[in-house]
Amino acid sequence: MSEALNIAVAQINPVVGDIAGNADLVRQARAEAAGQGADLVVFGELVISGYPPEDLVLKAAFQDEAEAAVRALAAETGDGGPGLALTVPWRQDGGLYNAVLVLDGGEIVAARFKHDLPNYGVFDEKRVFAAGSPPGPVNFRGVRLGLPICEDIWTPDVAECLAETGAEILIVPNGSPFEDGKFDVRLNHAVARVTETGLPLLYVNQVGGQDELVFDGGSFVVNADCSLALQMPTFQSGLVVSQWRRGGDGWHCAEGPRTAPDDGLLAIYQAMTLGLRDYVNKNRFPGVILGLSGGIDSALSAAVAADALGPDRVWCVMLPSKYTSGDSLEDAEGCAEMLGVRLDTVTIKPAVDAFGAMLGELFEGREADITEENIQSRARGMALMAISNKFGHMVLTTGNKSEMSVGYATIYGDMCGGFSVLKDVYKTTAFELSRWRNQQLPEGALGPAGRVIPENIITKPPSAELRPDQKDEDSLPPYDALDDILRCLVEEEMAFEEIVARGHQAAVVKRIEHLLYVAEYKRRQAPPGVKITARNFGRDRRYPITNGFRDAR
Repeated sequence: MSEALNIAVAQINPVVGDIAGNADLVRQARAEAAGQGADLVVFGELVISGYPPEDLVLKAAFQDEAEAAVRALAAETGDGGPGLALTVPWRQDGGLYNAVLVLDGGEIVAARFKHDLPNYGVFDEKRVFAAGSPPGPVNFRGVRLGLPICEDIWTPDVAECLAETGAEILIVPNGSPFEDGKFDVRLNHAVARVTETGLPLLYVNQVGGQDELVFDGGSFVVNADCSLALQMPTFQSGLVVSQWRRGGDGWHCAEGPRTAPDDGLLAIYQAMTLGLRDYVNKNRFPGVILGLSGGIDSALSAAVAADALGPDRVWCVMLPSKYTSGDSLEDAEGCAEMLGVRLDTVTIKPAVDAFGAMLGELFEGREADITEENIQSRARGMALMAISNKFGHMVLTTGNKSEMSVGYATIYGDMCGGFSVLKDVYKTTAFELSRWRNQQLPEGALGPAGRVIPENIITKPPSAELRPDQKDEDSLPPYDALDDILRCLVEEEMAFEEIVARGHQAAVVKRIEHLLYVAEYKRRQAPPGVKITARNFGRDRRYPITNGFRDAR
């Protein structure tokens, strides 16, 4: 019976589908942990395949390669160094499981399968995995380890089963994506399982961006007395060796480093930055290109891009029309100068005039309307895509969640591009983030310190500048009111009467609900973007395009 155990917590950033690369990350972590005297190295969920693998995991060739990588890693543990607890898609008895395997002494010594498969929000695990039976503990070098996987600790059953069958320490591999306020939810679930079982718990989460999801790390250890023994940073890769000793009342983790998790605007900004950085780098783009309009959304997007990639990989283009104000030109130039990014100017007037000539006979006798406004936006989109095609930079779209909710965006125009950092950020939050970034330089940011967004961009009334003297509030309620209504409709699914009872006019709520529903077809064609809220558009919220229901009648 062991009296001491050193467990390395490897908070790493795998790439979905890069099995060989992910296995090398495991090797590097094991070598580092061995140098620090670790007995066991634990990793986040599906570290070998990357998480979530979605339907990729159904390919037999993918399963074969994952298995071969695990068997090679198992053989390497025959060197007498640390064992490994890692998760992988694993076939057994005709089923495919989300499995945690323990590798030690040159062998796969145990396999346990995820029991509670999440099938809500961004998760679709019942689609691709079979559910395992409630698992029992694994004997690792004389210590009985319980190995529930992620969702398995969000309800009491699996942890209680492990406690009843003799587990002494709970080790939980996770692929838990970021959303605002999520860390406290995780910690509360962990403390609940510790309280119910009387067992200490080690929670290891992966870090990094994967399409719309960002995994924020923040791995931690909670002792049996519910004290926090160790807390790793959020939004950073790293490895910490936790030191465990057996006492008269069970196992106890010695106090280790404790870094407070990022929260509030800092956490949102870090999620946006990490999500964009990994999307661009993992897909091997040389950088990003975006239209810098002199408005707050494009300025904030440019700031995030500079912080994520460095100013030298951010290319901004001003695309003025005859309605673009002198203030907007000056503000865009000022923002680019503050950020240290490249700025070019390409007027869209020749393209707009050409479309006018092409369609003039057909449109004769009809007043100018949104059609001509959309032509301007689409001319800008075409120009940005052309530059992207020529030079390889990915187009970064700049629309926010408020606009995407009500369709205040032009499909094939300002919506075209490869990624959107503001897709799940409401307009009011964009203002807050802009003010915050002017006062803060987040850790790890590659952009300049100090003010990066001109004050005039933050204070002037928002406008698409597609017609004379246009303001957003000509078409939409004030953003404070709009965003509150949208949060009620999107995140909370509140009834019409409840929203009106919050002080909103019934006619306004009715109109916003209608706009939200009829813009669904646009959102289906929008680029991916970082998930920030509890319910983003896409995997979280799946509404029909053809939809005759209205709560407000």
